[in-house]
Amino acid sequence: MLLRLFTLYLLLSPIAAGAADRGPSTAAERKQALAYIHRFQADPLNPDLGPEIQWVLNWTMQVPDIRLDLCISFYKLPKAQSKDGSLLFDAMVMAQTAFVLENPDHQDEGPAQVEAGVEGVLPVYEQLLKANPNDREPYLDKLIKQRDAGTLKQFVKQHAPAGCGN
Repeated sequence: MLLRLFTLYLLLSPIAAGAADRGPSTAAERKQALAYIHRFQADPLNPDLGPEIQWVLNWTMQVPDIRLDLCISFYKLPKAQSKDGSLLFDAMVMAQTAFVLENPDHQDEGPAQVEAGVEGVLPVYEQLLKANPNDREPYLDKLIKQRDAGTLKQFVKQHAPAGCGN
């Protein structure tokens, strides 16, 4: 996972610097991003969605008016080099992007973004488990229990590391 984080940092640094050259997202782009995100959320294991996922990830990094609080350490995802870790990371980014697009007045509410990310990761994790029941991740199982008990929001608020959504 650290390799993916470092790679993401390296990718984000020049893009973030170049984002100032690019204007804010357009209504058409936001609509397209949400369409791609909802398609992914409906069928996250569909390998044909790769270009759409990549478009959203790249676009999110390029536009200056979309700010994500990517609290990656909170999730304790499988190694990002693994297919599952990469897919779960994508699910987190997609869910947080959708939250920001659908709730523009709450973009800077880190805990709400982190919670949206968790809510996006868990259904994908559950689908992965259907395909490979032995690939359990105890921490993600714990988050499912919190979600099912209706205590996920409080759990995120209490357990997100300092500076992560706070």
